[in-house]
Amino acid sequence: MKLYSTNHISPEVSFREAIFRGLPADHGLYMPTEIPTLPQSFWDNVENLSFNEIAVAVSEALLGEDIPETDLETLIHSALDFEAPAVKLAADLYCLELFHGPSMAFKDFGARFMAATMSYFLGQSGETLNILVATSGDTGGAVAQGFYRVPGISVTILYPKGKVSAIQERQLTTLGENVKALEVEGTFDDCQALVKQAFLDEELRNQYHLASANSINIARLIPQAFYYISAYAQLKKTGKELVFSVPSGNFGNLTAGILALRMGMPVKRFVAATNVNNVVPEFLRTGLYTPISPSISTISNAMDVGNPSNFPRLKALLGHQIHDYLTGYFYTDEETRRAVLDLYRKYNYLACPHTAVAYLGLQDYRRETGADLTGVFLSTAHYGKFLPEMEAILGFTPEIPDRLSMAGEKQATVTDTAYDTFRAYLKKNLI
Repeated sequence: MKLYSTNHISPEVSFREAIFRGLPADHGLYMPTEIPTLPQSFWDNVENLSFNEIAVAVSEALLGEDIPETDLETLIHSALDFEAPAVKLAADLYCLELFHGPSMAFKDFGARFMAATMSYFLGQSGETLNILVATSGDTGGAVAQGFYRVPGISVTILYPKGKVSAIQERQLTTLGENVKALEVEGTFDDCQALVKQAFLDEELRNQYHLASANSINIARLIPQAFYYISAYAQLKKTGKELVFSVPSGNFGNLTAGILALRMGMPVKRFVAATNVNNVVPEFLRTGLYTPISPSISTISNAMDVGNPSNFPRLKALLGHQIHDYLTGYFYTDEETRRAVLDLYRKYNYLACPHTAVAYLGLQDYRRETGADLTGVFLSTAHYGKFLPEMEAILGFTPEIPDRLSMAGEKQATVTDTAYDTFRAYLKKNLI
């Protein structure tokens, strides 16, 4: 697979170079020069395929020139040993649960696939690697779990101080060893800006082997396309048009859905559901893209992104068709709380605030269009990761899985938002 930069200045690169570079030198994002369409025979039989069989087919179509099929099969089976079930709540209403991986967030799909892929290439070259990643909540835990103790790889995770849940913080600060955490006195956008600046720092790049595990890295997006196609496979029997409602912050998750669409997945529309950091819904309404700075803190903290990095990819994938496939809505914290209660009271279903935002988006799309369709809203994290907020909304303490009871002492370095401070830290701690 060859990839180009969305800014069209940097030269095309191979998949291997793209995942290790993270960002092109021209500040764009890597995208495939060609997106293959899966054959009709695949779609005719997709309901009979397992999740991993779907993953292998998609991966081979995109990466067959870069990784042999037998190696892809081994890589996928080792990385993705959990499912993404579409749970029926009512007639034509489904929740796609993406929290069955080790960190109990959808980021596990991308982080574990990326860790396995990078480890595969590093095993061939014998090189070492430094992962830099910014998180607004769930990315950090997934990356920490995915790369923990992977030989030859050091991980540095930046997160905004006081703006992630207690469980999310424990997931990324208690592992230690090759996983280091930086507690930044700022917003997620500040964290993301520091990471981007480091990747564009030629001196650092020349001295250290740097790579990103944020959704700016193309290796994060590819495995996220797997679960959209798996959902289609599970719901094909309904015989109705499919609409996905996606809780959105940095827009990598939704971009992966559009990638699946471009590979031939039948889908009517995607709903971009956000909190009050509503840059993309406002763009869809007005045609104006106006970043929010600083981003606004909400109870759906993983979506507190004021300048979504993946927006250029959305434009590259959809072009002038963006309004044909994408509808946007945004919701306040109070609306989100009411939706959490609504899901529990109507369907006896416990959902985190991010999932509740997606539910609201789907319901509003149904009301506006009156369409007869199969609606799927994505659950991007287990509700137990947001326990204090869930307790306040529900009025009781819901049961949480044992794996969310993270033990261990917090290990994090508090830092400001100055790049010079961050750069000095990296020069002392990178391998």
